[in-house]
Amino acid sequence: MLPELIETEATPDRHIRSFVLRQGRVSAAQRRFHEEGMPRWGIPYQAMPLDWVTVFGPSRLNSPKILEIGCGMGETTAAIAAAQPENDYLGIEVHTPGVGSLLKEIATRELTNLRVVQHDAVEVVRDMIAPQSLSGIHIFFPDPWPKKRQQKRRLIQPAFVHELAERLAPNGYIHCATDWQEYAEQMLATLSAESLLKNTAIDYASRPGYRPQTKFETRGLRLGHGVWDVIFRRIA
Repeated sequence: MLPELIETEATPDRHIRSFVLRQGRVSAAQRRFHEEGMPRWGIPYQAMPLDWVTVFGPSRLNSPKILEIGCGMGETTAAIAAAQPENDYLGIEVHTPGVGSLLKEIATRELTNLRVVQHDAVEVVRDMIAPQSLSGIHIFFPDPWPKKRQQKRRLIQPAFVHELAERLAPNGYIHCATDWQEYAEQMLATLSAESLLKNTAIDYASRPGYRPQTKFETRGLRLGHGVWDVIFRRIA
């Protein structure tokens, strides 16, 4: 089994983690695809900006680059990449079972436009993504950390949103989705307060065709929860 460690809030770079890694079960298939797939499609964390030509090849130099933070088990990420072959996708996921499942999707679908980084998204964005280099950012159903004392762990915070906005090219978009209304309200308020961004809707947006209905969304709808999409664009 691949080791996964319990994270604490006290980290050397002082930012609070939006995730907790715990010892968990990794299936034989997930382990195999992780071991075989990371050398092919994995991008190691490094404290320097990515060279997109190195990542995707010179023929993809002008392809739009989309970042997805929190790929879960990878089905949605892979489905989007398969449906949009003109775009290149970089997925960030910390949990080994999810990374293994995403790598399986890449292999079985024979995707050439999808890569994955297994690392903290805050550090990846800060250190590896150059300013104005992204055409889009997807953050679908991040952990809502619903308890009051946990909400400091939420990914959508003003400082991080500003970092994301700086990585978007003019007219690039950031698309967040959640099935927690209170978190949706925070997302809307936080993105609205960022001076580099402008809302594409009056408040919440309709689910665009490129975002498949996820298992989380289906579960939430079945339980009577709403689902909220928030889509903003970078001001030129």
